[in-house]
Amino acid sequence: MPATATLPASGVTRVAADPAVRPVRLKRGQQPTHSTLTGFQRWAWRTFRARVLAKPPDPVLEENLVKAHMRIRADEFMATVYATTVVVAIATIVAGAVIGFIFIDMGQFLFGVLIAVALPVFGSLGSFFGLQGSPGGTAKSRGRKIDQKISPAMSFVSAMASADVNVDQIFKELGRQKIYGEVANEASWISRDTELLGVDILTAIRNGAQRSPSKRFQDFLQGVVTTATSGGQLKPYFLLKAEQYERENKLAQLQRVETMGLLAETFVTVVVAFPLFLVIIIAIFAIIGGGGTFMLDILWAIVGLMIPLSQFGFIFFMYTLAQEM
Repeated sequence: MPATATLPASGVTRVAADPAVRPVRLKRGQQPTHSTLTGFQRWAWRTFRARVLAKPPDPVLEENLVKAHMRIRADEFMATVYATTVVVAIATIVAGAVIGFIFIDMGQFLFGVLIAVALPVFGSLGSFFGLQGSPGGTAKSRGRKIDQKISPAMSFVSAMASADVNVDQIFKELGRQKIYGEVANEASWISRDTELLGVDILTAIRNGAQRSPSKRFQDFLQGVVTTATSGGQLKPYFLLKAEQYERENKLAQLQRVETMGLLAETFVTVVVAFPLFLVIIIAIFAIIGGGGTFMLDILWAIVGLMIPLSQFGFIFFMYTLAQEM
């Protein structure tokens, strides 16, 4: 562990023994903090630490945790996954035993045994794989949110560049504009690298491109580095990217509107007209053909199951498209 020395006048913590380590700059009177674990996470780390450290590190998981902005190490996260899976397994075993005993007591032995076995198995597997894949899902969700806000954010960047503002100040001001959502968070991380960790702006932008979950934002940041290192001017580049993203945003909005129109027409045909004709036809068959109870069961399934599920499905798709606009 290299020796460190703190300079109170400047609020800079410097590493004296290893000159290759960069200084970490803090404001006057501010103390460094770290991400704390919850009580359950600390228990999980103590319990499953040996098991987690026995396996080689997963670079994909570490990358997804960074892209998802989840402030936890990969080994600590996997220990939490193992602990949660054990807790869910115990809970589902108890629940499966109780429910299975109830069905066995009612005379349905096979169904009771099936519930007692299937509930713990599917509950444990679902919990393990669901939690293990949650960083990747969170990273993809952040990538979609970045793509939604990148067009207005680039307009802000181009306006700042037109006023001859330095690149580091552009990203600093962009990080303060919370109206741009996840784009502002990515910019604030770049400013953190330059102001807190002492990294130069091009290296900070390059690191930001590597950890960004959005392909479009990655291309933008890599273009900034390439333009600056090749001797080009950043102001025309920012203006060009702002126009490009504005055109792409208009095309994406047009595609979503057309998709919503197609879904509306499909809704009228599939959810309104088709079930209505189906109910009429089955009712006629029940009256003429004498289907009796079987036809009535089909009618109840259509009215109580098919129609509500189809309506909720279309509502979900329309809501998802509306959120992306």
